[in-house]
Amino acid sequence: MNKKCGMMIGLCLLLIACGNSSIYDSQANLKNTLRVDIGMEPPTLDPALAEDLYAFRVINDLFAGLVDWDQSNRPIPGMASSWTISPDGKSYTFHLRNDLKFSDGVPITANDFIYSWQRLVDNKTASPYNFLLKNVVNANAIISGKLDKTQLGVKAIDDYTLEVQLEYPNNAFLSYLTVPDTFVVPRHVIDKYGKDWTSPKHIVTSGAYLLTEHVLNGHLRAIKNHNFYAAKQVKIDNIEYFPYMDINVSLANFKTGTLDTTWQNVPVDKYHRLKQDYPHELHTVQWERIEYLVFNMQLAKYANNLKLRQALSLAVDRNALVNEVLKSGQSPLYSVVSPTIENGTYRDIKYTWSNLSNQNRLKKARQLYKEAGFSDKNPLKLSLSYRNNDLYKKVSLSLAAMWSNSLGVKTTVNAMEWKSLIQALHRGDYDIAFAGWGADYNSVSTYTPLYLCSSPNNYSHYCNNSYDQLIITTDNILDAQSQKAGYQQALSLILNSYSTIPLYQPAHQRLVRVRVHNYQINNNYLDNVQSKWFSLN
Repeated sequence: MNKKCGMMIGLCLLLIACGNSSIYDSQANLKNTLRVDIGMEPPTLDPALAEDLYAFRVINDLFAGLVDWDQSNRPIPGMASSWTISPDGKSYTFHLRNDLKFSDGVPITANDFIYSWQRLVDNKTASPYNFLLKNVVNANAIISGKLDKTQLGVKAIDDYTLEVQLEYPNNAFLSYLTVPDTFVVPRHVIDKYGKDWTSPKHIVTSGAYLLTEHVLNGHLRAIKNHNFYAAKQVKIDNIEYFPYMDINVSLANFKTGTLDTTWQNVPVDKYHRLKQDYPHELHTVQWERIEYLVFNMQLAKYANNLKLRQALSLAVDRNALVNEVLKSGQSPLYSVVSPTIENGTYRDIKYTWSNLSNQNRLKKARQLYKEAGFSDKNPLKLSLSYRNNDLYKKVSLSLAAMWSNSLGVKTTVNAMEWKSLIQALHRGDYDIAFAGWGADYNSVSTYTPLYLCSSPNNYSHYCNNSYDQLIITTDNILDAQSQKAGYQQALSLILNSYSTIPLYQPAHQRLVRVRVHNYQINNNYLDNVQSKWFSLN
């Protein structure tokens, strides 16, 4: 055994030994255990640092916020039993329940939310989701390092009353507060343990469950948090999370009965057979999400060559991609936002060539490729980085074939683990790469921050100051129609920059065992899931 392997096994054993395993072991053999595939190892369990669905799925169980949500993605009372909004829409007063506690029994008060939100916007935290609070008074100045975090426009009227002042009214603000990054976290634990506070031996939670064990790339375990304010409504005692990167492994575990719910897709080549074999267990649901590629706009070969970017986008046959490769409910995408957000309000924001015939689209692509300076004798060479799983491998190989057949591009595909890919996207350490974004709430403002110059989720690293100014101005518009026009103008600007290649809007396919009750999956277009909703027969 080499030293590296020995250290890894030692770490895993340490995680098991140092977790709250004694708490779990007494209940481990109970039948009341939900076994969930979460798709990947979560890069973090710190709400302020989370930015992906793998982390969100676990954090949704471990932590809670002022505002909860139902299975139709509608905001409902959470740790705040009620709230009032001022007539001008700029002041929110949240009334907290008076029985709130962390999992260790320490009371949760309004000051804990102030701490959690100040931590979220603190530029030292560098949260990729700090934009959720950007319209709270002074938030932008704090995020940019111009003001101290204590200047954030939130204050405790008393232990059970929190007042929030906004820079401008925002009808989506309550929906923002359903995103895990805004959830309340324990200052007394973070101050004591620093970055290690989310390890099983230290973690203290505010949600329905408490983490007891975390074996890296193996599994996570959680037990019911009896100090959770709604513990009496939580029916399942134990949760086991499995980060199955290979969806075939996930499927095998489902078939043998050792998994209750799979992740968000099933093997592409087995989808139609699974529909026949598991008619009551397989669910295909429209997903409010976009899948796209990003050019590394820090590289001169892309930043200085609009025609090349246009050619590569035009050469993608999106209909073939969804109908011949994916074949499981996806839709072609020709925009930087989904056509379904806000019930289709922005469906007309799309490329003018989206309705061209395949022949005319490829003709246009070849002409642009030639004008960009490339030919059969001087082909473009590129590297396409993708998340290492079966679905993205199939799509990547299909894209490479499309570019090769239509333009003569030489493509190298580069499989990466999710954690490595997300780091590469942040650093700009790639050529062309897969990216994706799932809506956190039903507002176009879930997508618009992706393209801001300073956004940590702007993976293309393209900066257009005109776009930024349009978004800032539009965010402050009160009239709904005028605001819509402003967003349309801004989105058209970013669409025609060709800093991304939109690919498709996915559907999520999930196998759910019939023993799982009260899962209203067909209503949940955001796929924001909480285990506390369910019960087991």
